[in-house]
Amino acid sequence: MSNSSSITQFLLLAFADTRELQLLHFWLFLGIYLAALLGNGLIIITIACDHHLHTTMYFFLLNLSLLDLGSISTTVPKSMAISLWDNRTISFSGCVAQVFLYVLFLSAEFSLLTIMSYDRYVAICNPLHYGTLLGSRACVHMAAAAWGAGFLYALLHTANTFSLPLCQGNAVHQFFCEIPHILKLSCSDSFLREAWLVVVTLPVALGCFVFIVVSYVHIFRAVLRIPSEQGRHKAFSTCLPHLTVVSLFLSTGFFADLKPPWMSPSLDLVVSFLYSVVPPAVNPLIYSFRNLLLKGAMWNWITGWFSEAMNC
Repeated sequence: MSNSSSITQFLLLAFADTRELQLLHFWLFLGIYLAALLGNGLIIITIACDHHLHTTMYFFLLNLSLLDLGSISTTVPKSMAISLWDNRTISFSGCVAQVFLYVLFLSAEFSLLTIMSYDRYVAICNPLHYGTLLGSRACVHMAAAAWGAGFLYALLHTANTFSLPLCQGNAVHQFFCEIPHILKLSCSDSFLREAWLVVVTLPVALGCFVFIVVSYVHIFRAVLRIPSEQGRHKAFSTCLPHLTVVSLFLSTGFFADLKPPWMSPSLDLVVSFLYSVVPPAVNPLIYSFRNLLLKGAMWNWITGWFSEAMNC
């Protein structure tokens, strides 16, 4: 990172130029951020406190909520501060930390969603072996592997990005430090430096995607073989939230990766908002909308907390 030591700070892109629109952006992002904090925080607290939810599926859901909280907390608060204080600067070390944490949370979430598809596959296709294949120790190891893979992936990409000499200014045309926009500031050809990382990581990402698809092909076949309509509906309802979250995660990610280079900065901001802010805020709604057990546990915890607060 010594090659970039001449740059002490970066300039991020603001969503608006006028003061009125900046304040509107601040309040909009504040509402979204508070909704994400509330939704993911309730899921984490409810699962941690309710022993009825101490199962494999909810353990992975707790980790997913932690990752969603981490990813949205990495980008949104800084963007809110830019609009509120009209100060676009971010320190060099802050930009490095933002890149590292965001890539960590995003890649770990993809790994965790792959593991959760395996959980649903075993639960529906091999229910008799569920306790053996997905015991508590195996679940902890799988979750640790997802976090570890995200850490390694983020470390490689962050070190590779900030080891390049940056001499094309310090203006990052994005509302957070994103690797493609930082690479545009490099005064050397970054293609070969990124190519080897793509060669290493693309097969892993493609393997996760294929694993998810194959898992759900087997799940759908198993569900269609269930004789009763009620049984089919119950089995499919346990997979629908995860399938929706995976679809939202992959669709927004693919759209962001496939966006044309000539896309206008304003449209680029909208696309970045869709894949970096929307999923962490919407995922709690998706998982709790049709999950009666989770909603009931949340309601019991909220009413119990209010009762204790009133008694005090």
